[in-house]
Amino acid sequence: MIAQALTLAGSDSGGGAGIQADLKTFQALGVYGTSVITSVTAQNSAGIAQAFDLPIPLIESQLRAVLDDFSVGAAKTGMLGNAQTIGAVSKILQEKKLKNVVVDPVMVSSSGFKLLEENSIEVLKKALLPLALLVTPNFSEAEVLSGLHIDSLAKMEEAAKAIHRLGPLVLIKGGHAPFRQGSDLFWDGTKFQWIEGEYIEGKKIHGAGCTYSAAITANLALGKSLHLAIEDAKKYTENAIHSSLSVGRGLESLNHFSL
Repeated sequence: MIAQALTLAGSDSGGGAGIQADLKTFQALGVYGTSVITSVTAQNSAGIAQAFDLPIPLIESQLRAVLDDFSVGAAKTGMLGNAQTIGAVSKILQEKKLKNVVVDPVMVSSSGFKLLEENSIEVLKKALLPLALLVTPNFSEAEVLSGLHIDSLAKMEEAAKAIHRLGPLVLIKGGHAPFRQGSDLFWDGTKFQWIEGEYIEGKKIHGAGCTYSAAITANLALGKSLHLAIEDAKKYTENAIHSSLSVGRGLESLNHFSL
């Protein structure tokens, strides 16, 4: 049977991020993708004009429909939008005892549009993160989740430990960090490891975070160890950035099928 994965995220009408990027990534890596749409956005390469969070019963119905039928080997969450959605999703994930959950704690889009209500942070930390195998915050998201101002590598490590105390293993992405750019810090609860990568100059990209977490999820669904899933996802995402597509007037989109 083909490996199967699930993404719970917002729809990007421009196709560069969110559900669309996740499903492209799953397909490129040989995994059958299923989806739960949490929000619909009107966006293109220049930014997001509007977002509408779907009703909770519809989100719950989508999630139950998928989990009642498919053999989901791994799942990821992206844009969840509000506390009510986070709570509903967390309840069903816990009920179904789904393993290999990767949380991409999406808070703000690449263009600066707020994608998560501020009053949802505590629900994310208390309800969803304890169910996750891995959380993949970028630099600013790691500051929010840890409550720390990260101004050094030592503070970055301290933040990873603080987030880990909420439940999951932690991968802090370094693309937006002022130091060691391009490499990511992984804390497995025992030791730190840098996932080395290249900081690609001159690229203004949309959807890299979604793609990275989706690739990790796909690799977990394929049965890879977490560490190998992260390393292979890092390489895949860098390749997709190198061959990015200028398909609009704004940010470039990753080429998900450039392997």
